[in-house]
Amino acid sequence: MLTKSSSLMRLVGELKKLPGVGERTALRLAFHLLKAPQNLTLLAEALTDVRDRVHPCPVCFAITEQDPCPICSGTRDTSVICVVENSQDLMALERSNAYHGVYHVLEGAISPLSGIGPGDLNIQELLERIGKGGVSEIVVATNFTVEGEATALYLTKVLKPLAVKVTRLAHGIPLGSDIEFVDAATVQWALQGRNEL
Repeated sequence: MLTKSSSLMRLVGELKKLPGVGERTALRLAFHLLKAPQNLTLLAEALTDVRDRVHPCPVCFAITEQDPCPICSGTRDTSVICVVENSQDLMALERSNAYHGVYHVLEGAISPLSGIGPGDLNIQELLERIGKGGVSEIVVATNFTVEGEATALYLTKVLKPLAVKVTRLAHGIPLGSDIEFVDAATVQWALQGRNEL
């Protein structure tokens, strides 16, 4: 019989920390990995690669393996910056193929109940990017949650005095949803129908 300190139970414990993975799913995943030892090796190598190679872009804070990221170093329209909460939201917007500007990842949203304020996000870095000049529009693409809306309102307040156009994604995306879970067509429609705040 396995003890709580066994390597298998340790693996189950680590798998349970993943979002949406409970005890039974973690156990099922662990046994699946044990059936083919090469699966364990490949997973370990992939996890090590991610740990060693993936990091935030020094310009936009999206996850990347190069400095700067492919979007920041490419031929995108740098006069338009789309502000998102996280890299998953950026990837959802990219899947729509409707946006051709650059991004800025806040790495979260304002949430006083969780102790997250504006100073905990990459807002100062956004202001510095705008201060360098050449930015004509900021697209606020935070999630349509209470925290996302609070972040959008705060961003509008601090960006309006900078003489830059501030727009918000259209509300084609259902309220209470996360951008990363919305289909590409809805994201594309929301980008095309954005309005100035």
